[in-house]
Amino acid sequence: MIQIDRRSFLGAACSAAAAPLLTPVRLAAAEGENRLVTIILRGAMDALGVFAPLEDPNFRALRPTLGHGAPRGGYINLSDGFAVDGRLAPLVPMWRRGELAVAHAVSTPYRGKRSHFDGQDMLETGVGDVADIGDGWLNRALARIGGRELETAIAVGDRAMLLTQGAAPVRSWAPGASLTLKDDERRLLTRLYADDPLFANAAAMAADLSDLGADGGGAAGDPNIRVAAYAATRLSEEARIAAFSINGWDTHAGQRHALNRPLRALANALTSLRDGLGPAWERTLVVSMTEFGRTARENGNKGTDHGTGGAAILAGGALAKAAILGDWPGIAEGDLYEGRDLRPTMDVRRYPAWALHALFGLDRAALETAVFPGLDMGPAQRFIA
Repeated sequence: MIQIDRRSFLGAACSAAAAPLLTPVRLAAAEGENRLVTIILRGAMDALGVFAPLEDPNFRALRPTLGHGAPRGGYINLSDGFAVDGRLAPLVPMWRRGELAVAHAVSTPYRGKRSHFDGQDMLETGVGDVADIGDGWLNRALARIGGRELETAIAVGDRAMLLTQGAAPVRSWAPGASLTLKDDERRLLTRLYADDPLFANAAAMAADLSDLGADGGGAAGDPNIRVAAYAATRLSEEARIAAFSINGWDTHAGQRHALNRPLRALANALTSLRDGLGPAWERTLVVSMTEFGRTARENGNKGTDHGTGGAAILAGGALAKAAILGDWPGIAEGDLYEGRDLRPTMDVRRYPAWALHALFGLDRAALETAVFPGLDMGPAQRFIA
């Protein structure tokens, strides 16, 4: 007879700890067939370098070293004078199918100190200034989305996401050690912990890990592929909302090479979501956001420092079309914010707010007061089909 006590089982389930460059995937169920994935790009992605205004003569003057894109791949033209770094070439087919858009010159209301900690907290809480708020905007949105009961689970991994913390329950998973359960072990765990919510959720998570397998459901060793593949699997089933993060965007020195890893991670994550979701991709929107942008000028270490205006990346079959969104402010000397940064012309919170409105029917008043306190959503942003 199989003997599994509560302590050893929980230890086995939680041994699937997160890889250091990723936070756990968070998932929740909601009514309907639309899906939303939020990806936090931690470290302040250089929007000017990744989605470059190549036709602006000021760009190469500001970036004499960095203004040539990938070390070998250069830039790939998109439209309206903008081009994408060649390391995101796997995303270009999405652009051509109308499944990729870039919201340029965006930012949270955060200004001044340019702290990663404050910037990320504001991005994930959705508030208008740095404040002691213990829950995230996505969790507050979940509490207001109608439909069947949300999934719950014990959280595992090396870092929690403020974005998903709060009263609404979510299921968590992190890539790590494999866990294999035989059929009789699954049945025993289900019976043993049926009346214990904490351990019943841990049992469900263990079954998920076992289903995924030691290599992330057949995915390659890249943890970003594993995370996205797992999210796609669950979004293809009962889940409708997911969130995770990709680190590595803080590029103060040697930026051309430092971006190799995070850009590859982003491309792998988005293409894995597309491939894994299959037909459900047509009803999916992915919103990738970063805490702030970087300086318009490269520094003496051939990198960039903490800035202000950045970019949000939108992907998925739910997009209306491929486009460079927003009001471009220009990068001439007089156009720069405080003489150093891309000037933000749009509150980045508007994009997830309008996405929640279009995909899940959240009321504008609730979005502006409860989900994103203090946000003015402005004119309707019709980027969703």
